[in-house]
Amino acid sequence: MTTEELYTFDKSFGCVVAGVDEAGRGPLAGPVVCACCMMGEKYIDGINDSKKLSEKKREFLFDSIRKNAIAYGIGIVDEKEIDRINILQATKKGMEIAIDNLSISPDIVLVDAVKGLNVPYPIKSIVKGDATSYSIAAASVLAKVTRDKIMREYAVRYPDYGFDKHKGYGTAAHIDALKKYGACDIHRRTFIGHFV
Repeated sequence: MTTEELYTFDKSFGCVVAGVDEAGRGPLAGPVVCACCMMGEKYIDGINDSKKLSEKKREFLFDSIRKNAIAYGIGIVDEKEIDRINILQATKKGMEIAIDNLSISPDIVLVDAVKGLNVPYPIKSIVKGDATSYSIAAASVLAKVTRDKIMREYAVRYPDYGFDKHKGYGTAAHIDALKKYGACDIHRRTFIGHFV
C-alpha cells in the first residue's frame, strides 16, 4: 500500500488513532523495542512498513516522525526479561510501556498482530498492520531505528559479534561468532541453546 492508502485507513476510524509495533522479536541478542505513535494531520510522505525502507530512509523518517507526531512512546524490554517471561509476553510488556508513555490519550490503539494488551483504551489487532496502518507504520520506523541504534552501541562493547551489521539476528556470521566466542551478556539464552 502507498503512504496515502495507509493514511486513509487510519482516517477511516474517524477518531484519534495510535499505532503500535515492535522491532526485535526474532533476534538471538538484545532487547525487543516497541513504539506507539499518534500522528497528526500533517502528512509525511514515505512512511511505510520499516522492513520495506532502506536504513537511510528510516533514519530520515525517524526524525520527521518524532518532530510531527502528536505524541509517541517507546518501550524497551531487555534480553534478561525476554528469557524470564518469553518473547511474546516481553513484546506485550514493551507495547504496554510504549502506550503508557504517551503524553496524550488516544481513542483507539491499532496494534500490529498482537492481542491481549492490558491498556485502558480500545484495541484493534491488525495482521500485517505495519503494511496497513499509517500510525503502525510510523511506530515500526521508531521501533526499528531505536533498536538498531542500541545494537550499534552494543557492537562497540562486544566487538567480536558484529552486532552493528546483523543487529542480533541469526545470520551465518553471527552464529559463527557464537560458536567461536560463546554467548555474551546480551544474548537471549532461551534463543541460542542449540548454537553454543
